[in-house]
Parts: sequence; C-alpha cells; structure tokens
Amino acid sequence: MTASFVVSDVHGHPDKLAASLLEAELVDAEGNWSGRDARLWLLGDFFDRGPDGIGVLRLVQRLSAQASQGTGEIRMLLGNHEILALGMHKFGDEAVPHDGITLRSFERSWALNGGIDRDQELLTDEDVAWLLDQPMLGLDAGHLLMHSDTAEYVEWGSTIDEINASARADLHSDDITVWWETWRRMTSRYAFRGPEGPELARTLLQHLGGERIVHGHSIVADQMGIDPAWVTGPLLYCDDLVLGIDAGTFDGGPSLVVELEPLGDSGE
Repeated sequence: MTASFVVSDVHGHPDKLAASLLEAELVDAEGNWSGRDARLWLLGDFFDRGPDGIGVLRLVQRLSAQASQGTGEIRMLLGNHEILALGMHKFGDEAVPHDGITLRSFERSWALNGGIDRDQELLTDEDVAWLLDQPMLGLDAGHLLMHSDTAEYVEWGSTIDEINASARADLHSDDITVWWETWRRMTSRYAFRGPEGPELARTLLQHLGGERIVHGHSIVADQMGIDPAWVTGPLLYCDDLVLGIDAGTFDGGPSLVVELEPLGDSGE
C-alpha cells in the first residue's frame, strides 16, 4: 500500500522542510526525492512570515518533478497565505469595497500578515498559473485533508469536487470582492474546538468523505498551551476526529511531516 504523508504551514522555511523530509526518508542526503511510491501532501501556506516562500515553492516544484519520474507523487492544497500572496500580486493596493470606513486591500492584509517583498518579486506568471489551479480539499488514506480548520469550505459546494471546482472558478475571476471573500473564508479557524466540534466534524466527514480531518493553519502549540519549540508531533483532538499538524514552523516549531495511518477507504 502506498504510504501517504502530510506537512503544512512551512511559511518560508525551505531548510526546515528539507530536513524533515530527510528524516522521513522522503529525500536523500543530497535533497533529492527518495520516497519511491510515497505520496506527499502539502496543506498550504508556503508564503509569508518566513524569509523564503519562493524557496519553498521551488523545492516543492523540484521534488514534484523528481517524484513524478517514478511512482511517487506530491500534491498541494491551497492555504490562506497562497490566496493572500496571489491577491497581493493581482490587486496590490486596490481598495476592496466595504460598507464601513476602514480601508481594506490585499496589500494592507499582506503586510500585516508577514508578507515578504522578495516572494512577490520572484513570483512568475507560471507560478501564479500553477497555484491558481491547485485544489482546496483532498482525500487520502481515509483522511479529509484541508488547510484551514473551518467548515466554510462547504460554501463552495457539497462535495470535494464541487468545492475544488467552485473555488478554482472564483480564483480565475477578476472580481476583487470574490477574491476577498475567498481570503476571508480561508482565514477562519477553530471550528472543531469546543463542545460542538465533534458534531461538526462528523457532519463534514459524512458529506465530504473520510474518517478523520487533517488540517494546518492553527498552531497546535497554542491549543496545547506550550511553546512551539516543544512540539514533537501532531495533535489528535475532537474525539479523535481531527488531527492538527501546524507546529508553528515560523515561530520556532518544527516542520512536521506526518505519515497518515490508513483509515477505512483510502479515497484514492
């Protein structure tokens, strides 16, 4: 059976990602793909907060090409910081229509959320086109994969295919309000915490598939009440229905590469 791995929220730290992939035996000492037939998912947020988001993108692109030459595979899901970086690239300081008096723009939000000038300068048209076609959700080894710990994905549709297609169409729009709504949805979080979390998680799994949700976006150290540097593994919570894998790489935590335990139907 093909082994599947997930990692999320690298946030401009390609060296940390490469070291974790080496430890997981997915790359060799020279940094080349060695995962044979393994599948690696990156659950978004290559950019911002760290020094080299473009370096993360280039590493993933290179390893993806190497994996595809054999039987391995690398897949990516979009995170909120991909939406932010692409929105900044597309709209810059253009004002987003709003009933209130606060000026909203992708540039302002990008700056407030750790945007890095170098990432914008080195982002190519080919990079943009590739990113725009990446999905929001995936299903593998019985796990429903998403970047954000939110239920707002269902605003795009009632199945994974519908959600991915609808979100992709929105990102191919030139309407800044459509883009801003995508950014807003993807920044929401904590849907699976608290007493109502298990019911919501079960409902999502019932409709979208899988037996466990895997997400990044929200740093597990915050939920555990510890410093990110002390995180050694993912956090299983919400009646064991949800696995958080964002260890706070940009804030001193590791870049967790987690092997998925097969659960029920693989989804592949």
